[in-house]
Formats: sequence, structure tokens, C-alpha cells
Amino acid sequence: MPNGTTTAAETRRLLLAGPDFSLGAVDPRSTPGFDGGKKQGAEALAAGADTLASLQEKLFAESRAGSEIAVLLILQGMDTSGKGGVVRHVVGQVHPQGVQHYAFKAPTEQEQRHSFLWRVRRQLPAPGMIGVFDRSHYEDVLIHRVRALSPAAEVEKRYGAISKFEDQVVGAGTRVLKVMLHISQDEQKARLADRLERKDKFWKYSPDDIEDRANWQQYQDAYQVAVERTSTPDTPWYVVPADRKWYARLAVQHLLTATLEDMQLSWPRASFDVAAEQERLHSS
Repeated sequence: MPNGTTTAAETRRLLLAGPDFSLGAVDPRSTPGFDGGKKQGAEALAAGADTLASLQEKLFAESRAGSEIAVLLILQGMDTSGKGGVVRHVVGQVHPQGVQHYAFKAPTEQEQRHSFLWRVRRQLPAPGMIGVFDRSHYEDVLIHRVRALSPAAEVEKRYGAISKFEDQVVGAGTRVLKVMLHISQDEQKARLADRLERKDKFWKYSPDDIEDRANWQQYQDAYQVAVERTSTPDTPWYVVPADRKWYARLAVQHLLTATLEDMQLSWPRASFDVAAEQERLHSS
């Protein structure tokens, strides 16, 4: 990250949930790869905006020349973990014409008549787009496991279905970036308290959040299992400590930048004679 500590690629390595990953060993207040504070973090986020925006524009431009590639950013985390802030402060740094954002809520009656992945397929990003899932198909193993909304055997089958689905998405040309924003129980309590003290944040609060807090450890266990069962070489999980909002945003910016850099994007060549068009314009 900018300030002389590490690059975007190195940040990605530090946040990768590898084979021996343990969620309990991740300190939600830590800042892997960054030794500055909030002020330096904000400066670094601003400094990386032009690079991210340029990469996104190249991705979009390539699609206009026939490329089928796209990016899907999946954001998961407990309530108040900062998903909306990442969308606003990181994804918001790129041109909106190149972004498809979708926030998954409880399935509708129509959606419940189909496979749990049916509604997800309908929201996949088009070529050239950065798709953002604010919550995703992982709700169907996380919440369903903790609240027992589906039989345990069904939840088990869904891990395999998710991995197969994501492999198909990657095979079709979309890079999948899966990010868990890892917040502590104490920090969540402070953020919920803030929502209850401010009229402009009442709309963000849900009484269900308190019920979920009663099952905090069960949710941590569910995230651990989901990461273990669905991390593959092509679709690994990255776990971002999220107690410090400024760090989480900076980390996701770097993860997204590194993903786009890996795609070796380039500006499409002109489909016309540039010199001839310059002459025509000069003569017009």
C-alpha cells in the first residue's frame, strides 16, 4: 500500500485465506501491510483512485471491442461490517457506467420457487463491468446454517453447488473476488449504538441485528466453514480486518486493483485509419 509498506499484490497475499486459515486468528483491528494511521490511510485511498479508475475504464473499453471479460466483487460480512462504505468509497472511485451493483435481500416468493442460485445468475455482471454483490449466494449457507432455515444436509450440498457455480462464472471470463469484512463483536455494538442515536441512520438499523448478535460465535463458525469449503485457486477468499473502516476500504481497493492488474488490460486498437480521420477532422 502507498506509504512504503507494501504493494497491492502483497496486500492480497497477506489477506488471502490459505489452506490453514483460521478466522479466530485474525485480529479485526489489525492493518496487515499498512503501518500508518487513519489520516495516512485516507491519503493512500485517494492516491490509488486514479489507478483503479483507469483500470476499470480499460476493462469497459475492451468490452466495446468484443471482450467478454468482467469482474465480480463479492462482499460478505456481519451487519455494520462496512459493505456499504466499501461500495461508496472504493467502487465509487470508478465511473458508474462500468458498475453493476446488487444487494441481495431475503428471496421473494418467485425466487423461492427456483434453485437458490437462480436469482444470483440473473445478476452476474455483463462484459466489461465490475459487478458488486452486497451480500450474495453465501447468505444461503451462512444464515441457513445458523438459523437452521434449511436442513443441514441441504446446506452441505450448497457448498459444492457454490463452488461449481463460481467455476462456471470464471470459465465464462469473469474474475471473482470474494471478500469477507471481519468485524469484532464490540465494534459492531458501537456501530449499532451509533445508528440508534442518529436519526439519519435509523433506516440502517434492524431489530434482527440484536438476534444475530446472540448467535455471534455460530456465525463465526459458519464463516469459517464457508471459507474452507469454497476457497479454490481460481476463487479464493480474502479476509479483511474491518474494525477500522479506513483500512478495510484501502485493503479492498488494493484487492480490486490487483485483480484488474492481473487481467493485463489494454486499450483497444482503433478500428479506423487514425491518420485519415485526423486529416478529415482538420479539413472539416
